[in-house]
Amino acid sequence: MFKKILIANRGEIACRVIKTARKMGIQTVAIYSDADRHALHVRMADEAVHIGPAPANQSYIVIDKVMAAIKATGAEAVHPGYGFLSENAKFAEALEAAGVAFIGPPKGAIEAMGDKITSKKLAQEANVSTVPGYMGLIADADEAVKISNQIGYPVMIKASAGGGGKGMRIAWDDQEAREGFQSSKNEAANSFGDDRIFIEKFVTQPRHIEIQVLADQHGNAVYLHERECSIQRRNQKVIEEAPSPFLDEATRKAMGEQSVALAQAVGYTSAGTVEFIVDGDRNFYFLEMNTRLQVEHPVTELITGVDLVEQMIRVAAGEKLPFVQSDLKINGWAMESRLYAEDPYRGFLPSIGRLTRYRPPVEEATPTRAVRNDTGVFEGGEISMFYDPMIAKLCTWGPDRASAIAEMRLALDAFEVEGIGHNLPFLAAVYDHEKFTSGTMTTAFIAEEFPDGFNGTTLPDDTCLQIAASAAAMHRVSEIRRARISGRMGNHERHVGEDWVVSIQGAHHRVHISADKKGADVTIADRTLRVTSQWTPGQPLARLDVDGAPLVLKIGKISGGFRVRYRGADLKVHVRSPRQAELAALMPEKLPPDTSKVLLCPMPGLIVKVDVAVGDEVQEGQALCTVEAMKMENILRAERKGVVAKINANAGDSLAVDDVIMEFE
Repeated sequence: MFKKILIANRGEIACRVIKTARKMGIQTVAIYSDADRHALHVRMADEAVHIGPAPANQSYIVIDKVMAAIKATGAEAVHPGYGFLSENAKFAEALEAAGVAFIGPPKGAIEAMGDKITSKKLAQEANVSTVPGYMGLIADADEAVKISNQIGYPVMIKASAGGGGKGMRIAWDDQEAREGFQSSKNEAANSFGDDRIFIEKFVTQPRHIEIQVLADQHGNAVYLHERECSIQRRNQKVIEEAPSPFLDEATRKAMGEQSVALAQAVGYTSAGTVEFIVDGDRNFYFLEMNTRLQVEHPVTELITGVDLVEQMIRVAAGEKLPFVQSDLKINGWAMESRLYAEDPYRGFLPSIGRLTRYRPPVEEATPTRAVRNDTGVFEGGEISMFYDPMIAKLCTWGPDRASAIAEMRLALDAFEVEGIGHNLPFLAAVYDHEKFTSGTMTTAFIAEEFPDGFNGTTLPDDTCLQIAASAAAMHRVSEIRRARISGRMGNHERHVGEDWVVSIQGAHHRVHISADKKGADVTIADRTLRVTSQWTPGQPLARLDVDGAPLVLKIGKISGGFRVRYRGADLKVHVRSPRQAELAALMPEKLPPDTSKVLLCPMPGLIVKVDVAVGDEVQEGQALCTVEAMKMENILRAERKGVVAKINANAGDSLAVDDVIMEFE
């Protein structure tokens, strides 16, 4: 077994590999860029080597710099994680030449299956059903448009060396094909150092299901069942689960056996994933094989009990797999939620900054439930604009799908993140959606159910009453605390009343509170709810119990009440005395500022291109400029017809959120 391995990656996956290596008694070496000098993976590793500036193409994906770090530390093996150099055959070749073990597949398998164009050709030669598409190299945007018309819209434009949603675009017409080709090409070059693009038919009602395979160097290969990855946004997975609620045993077995056969045909070793599109009749079509560890591997680990990273290390060291196919059963159900540094209320645009508060739920594992959080950040750390926006993977496990979802809801409720925009509210909304809970979703779920983006959720009336009752009880506790502050005027005792008016989600409820030492009976809407809490005024998380059911609320202070965030809803809950409520009803409502004549930068990022000039007349939907952040290009378009009066930013400028890019007449 190796004594020291280097992790050629960063963030949560580097931390994940370090944990298993530590468990196995193996020393670890981290590499880091300027932006990651104080990162968590650097703190966790036994050694750390600086490899260059913040951009990945000047540090993490520069093979010579990684090889120098290996030589300097004497590492015997390298785990590449995912992304970066994980599917780079030249990197595997360089390691082989240096006598360093690659904790991944052999170079030939990477070349055969890691490249999406080659893998599709090989699958077709092996009579594996594939999605119609054009596998050859595409010279320019004009050719991309021509090919797209031949295949028939909609089409998917994809980076050949891509992964993680980078370099992917869906095009529904010639204009989108032209723009998508160029953006995909740019993203592919920046993220992978390879700008080759291919185009395939976009299947409009698919489910995305993938099979985890594991093979050793002695001819043994198994599949560890499937993962459902249909909840995607911009072709990037958001929620994954294992097993799939859609597959039956016969389909699972057929997909698994085909995946193993494909892996063995290319001499595959280590962990890999074969991805399929599955239609409504359970017909499945090969998409690609990812020759690396997947982001969503924890859900497979939770239902099989197999540490995939450990097996990768053991396979690379020449050991045989310790199990056969019949040993691998499905135990319970697991969910994974990807926590992204992106603001769902701003069209999911990337968000960067300092994590002023970062408190994940407590990790635990019992025979009936489990909570796991794979992360690469810490409270006080910074989210950089240079890398992928994913900051954590929250996983839960239960004996069945319903219990795994219930555990995830509670875990999301308790996850505290402040300082940046994040997608926790959106994740909570998905887990409460009937189409998701019933298991009938497709990859079009987010586009169909949130066609106008995410603007928060409207909570059911019963839930609002529970929150209103809880807010009244918490407000009473705050008022009693304030009444006991020292320094009061003599003979002026402050009395805290029992009757209040709670305003929530546009409704106003009269509330009466009868409290004792253990809690409060809150009468609201002709109902009496028993509320107990572990909340102290000023704390941002309130753990309550309402009529015996747990209720976890994120709490912020506003004038005359609370800002309450719960299950995708962001509410202003006012608690007032009856007289205060009377007067509040007479107050004018504050209107938001008019921004209709300016284009604001929706995220911190770099201006890549400005498409218009002063004096140009623009039409609704016309591209105005392109902003790059976190390796993704975002085209900003005109919301209405107008004339450009002033341009305040040029290509190459770095902008903050809400900086004015251009103004209109």
